[in-house]
Amino acid sequence: MRKEPPATPTTSGAPHASTSVRPESEPPWTTRRLLDWMRGYFVDRKIDSPRLVAEWLLAHVLGCQRLRLYMEADRPASPDELARLRGLVKRIAAHEPVQYVLGEWDFYGRPFFVSPCTLIPRPCTESLVEQVIRWGRGRGVAKDGNEARPIGGIADLGTGTGCIGLTLALEWPAARLVATDIAPEVLELARRNAERHGVSERVEFRLGSLLEPLAGERFDIIASNPPYIPDDEWTAVAPNVRDYEPHRALRGGADGLAFIRPLLAGAAEVLTPRGLLAVEIPHAKRDAVLALAADAPGLMNARVEKDSEGLWRVLLAERTG
Repeated sequence: MRKEPPATPTTSGAPHASTSVRPESEPPWTTRRLLDWMRGYFVDRKIDSPRLVAEWLLAHVLGCQRLRLYMEADRPASPDELARLRGLVKRIAAHEPVQYVLGEWDFYGRPFFVSPCTLIPRPCTESLVEQVIRWGRGRGVAKDGNEARPIGGIADLGTGTGCIGLTLALEWPAARLVATDIAPEVLELARRNAERHGVSERVEFRLGSLLEPLAGERFDIIASNPPYIPDDEWTAVAPNVRDYEPHRALRGGADGLAFIRPLLAGAAEVLTPRGLLAVEIPHAKRDAVLALAADAPGLMNARVEKDSEGLWRVLLAERTG
């Protein structure tokens, strides 16, 4: 097994920062050599996608695109770059999610700041955004004798990084967004992402749980990725999720529906007529969620769509009217 990268020169074969005292016989730590070494190191420690993770880390340290790594494969790393890389490699070896190590991650083609106070943006949540955009584009077209209805107000409940709400706000430049969360530090991170994407002037951040911060208002779209892992499935959650991501954003109570249930029950009170509720749900609870939606006052046309992996993941329902 490859040894952990040391802080000072040794004979272990691992990269270190003090290249100025490298023995004459030791080759420089070029991009190619670093990628090969990291891949082997991550394989030994059972890191998923070891080569890809190595590319992400080195591209992050060098401030370049991954393709550039192969265009400049013989470029030697500086002592400062080696020192920074070593710290990231150790975190990955401890199975910390690469998204937290890098401090940002792409969602729907855009980079978002992430931190351990928020969930990591995932492809299944991109499926929710896709469904909302498809619905919204249809609403914006006059058909069947109904006038086009532009999107005016969007609410993102449990906003986390803000990736859902901010992506929707970028889709509809005239819309206003209210993003809510129960943790002030989460709202601060979402605020940074709003600034990053130039939509701060159209976004209001509110502290509170579920529909509570929206009382007395109406929105054309309410979107949410609430906690939905049932208690009896918690021990089966992957360690790099269970040990690093915030439990408050993951655990959904005994049946996984502790937060989805009140969302469905109260959504009609804050939706405009024919407004949309879009909620990420657990695949195994599709039938239970549809039953709840059928009983929810003021909702109609409830259906569940599949995500990019073919799992039942996105509940869509409209307000009557």
